[in-house]
Amino acid sequence: MKEFCMIQTVFCCQKRPKDKREYLFDNYRVLLIILVVIGHFIEPSVNNNPYLYELKWAIVAFHMPAFIFISGYFSKQIPSLFKMIKSLVIPYFAYEIIYYLLYVLVLDKSTGLYLARPKFTLWYLMALFAWRLLAPLVRRIPFHMPLALLGGLLIGFTELGNFLSIPRIVYFFPFFLAGMEFDSSCLTKFRTRKGYAGALAFIGAFTIFLFTDKSHHSLSHKIFYGRYSSTDLELGAAEGVLIRLICYGISFLLVYMFMLVLPSEKKPYSYLGQRTMAIYIFHGIIYSCLKYRTTILASVQSNFEVLLLIAFCIGLVFVLASRPFVAITNKIANLI
Repeated sequence: MKEFCMIQTVFCCQKRPKDKREYLFDNYRVLLIILVVIGHFIEPSVNNNPYLYELKWAIVAFHMPAFIFISGYFSKQIPSLFKMIKSLVIPYFAYEIIYYLLYVLVLDKSTGLYLARPKFTLWYLMALFAWRLLAPLVRRIPFHMPLALLGGLLIGFTELGNFLSIPRIVYFFPFFLAGMEFDSSCLTKFRTRKGYAGALAFIGAFTIFLFTDKSHHSLSHKIFYGRYSSTDLELGAAEGVLIRLICYGISFLLVYMFMLVLPSEKKPYSYLGQRTMAIYIFHGIIYSCLKYRTTILASVQSNFEVLLLIAFCIGLVFVLASRPFVAITNKIANLI
């Protein structure tokens, strides 16, 4: 069970005394894991409904940056290399094999066991290993945050694709570093009525912009993915750098704004924030089965169908957070 605590820091914090547990981050992770599931399940039909289209933009603008920020926050004490291999690398290989068998034997999907090219959501395990390995070294370098941001801008000129998740690792690294250096005690200065109102106003303004202004429609929401190069996104060199810089600004602001509006007390749903690994892994398997074996996800069009899909995703989060699924991730986290 100790080893499982290590892998839990991908999405949830290590065990702390009950009176000191930071439920703000548990609640934050609940929101984020719900958005992860919704974001994936609406992907096949995102162009069928205007509300789905804008919802996808709203989700990708901050959900992974926020997850990575929180992972950095709870990685202030880097575990040993052996523990990282045990809690991240070994499970990564195990899940890669599971996905490979699923694709080939169940979904009849032509693919290979490409361990250097993570399947679906598994890139995050590889990325977390790299961030934890690099962060202690990078933080010794003067001006490491501006340099990390510069790296995130320049990686957009490469054509590495999904190889070792390098583009994503480099692009999202500033969020991990920011999380490591974040002092939650400073939140008390801003978690006031004025801070709450200001944060809510910013989130509301951003949402209204997405649903009313069409200027961003000339771009792809994949500008927030970190994986795609400027060439992939059909952007010029200068335009690509500028767009990435704007994405950084929007994502960082949203990450901090949500910290000011989410509850910091224990809620009935807070436990979900401690079980996000099981949700993260198994929702991908269910999504893949529905995507490649049925037309359900691709046929969502009406607003009523959109609501049904979102309700299904929220219900799925609760199901996958149940003990049987958590027990499986526990066992995989303790293979050696």
